[in-house]
Amino acid sequence: MTTSEALSASLEDYLEAIFHIVVEKQVARAKDISRRLGVNNSSVTNALQALGERKLINYAPYEVITMTAKGKKIAKDVVRRHEALRDFFVKVLSIVEIEAEEAACKMEHAISHTVLERLIQFAEFVERCPRGGNKWIKGFGYFCEEGDLHGGCEKCVSLCLEDIEKEKKRSKGGKTKMAVSLKELKPGDRAKIVKIKGRSEANKRIADMGVTPGTMVEVERVAPLGDPIEVKVKGYHLSLRKEEAAGITVARM
Repeated sequence: MTTSEALSASLEDYLEAIFHIVVEKQVARAKDISRRLGVNNSSVTNALQALGERKLINYAPYEVITMTAKGKKIAKDVVRRHEALRDFFVKVLSIVEIEAEEAACKMEHAISHTVLERLIQFAEFVERCPRGGNKWIKGFGYFCEEGDLHGGCEKCVSLCLEDIEKEKKRSKGGKTKMAVSLKELKPGDRAKIVKIKGRSEANKRIADMGVTPGTMVEVERVAPLGDPIEVKVKGYHLSLRKEEAAGITVARM
């Protein structure tokens, strides 16, 4: 999409809403969009006409609404920006989820691709670095709430050194992190991608995102029967079938 064709923040919101509704219901209706965004029907109609003219949706009055390939691609980018910002605010800055959601809605339209990727990389770095990690993030959250840092640094560094020594002992004892398939992970597990094999549609999508060995992946949810598996990778939220996840080899963190 060229600069002259760039969508306004309002139209991006509509496209994002349509994307979520289509994911849930396969098709969208004007009343669904109106209800989701809290706007009147005339506003929805104007937006649908504008998106239809840009060939981002298939729209005709009184008909169900579907997305074109072009519209879906742009919508996924908007959704990714939103989710990456929200996750950064919640997981790194310890912002409450409601406030983080509101801030992400406002910022997702202006943030550049370069800044977005750097935010995602920073979040991954903080979680993986032995000087940071989840304990460091939780410590920052405590500092924001309590505003008390006196006497805390020495203890924090001590705990960090203890964790490093434990990891060294595990490695010397032969207890290295085993490579397993992604389907074996549980919700909350994080791992590093070792290898992606197979040519499934999901694996093609993952490759299109620039995911390579060494990229972090986090399992967010596993359906009751183990299929599908919801994961987050490089700021994207993906739904994988069990057989697709079986083709992705990872090393537990």
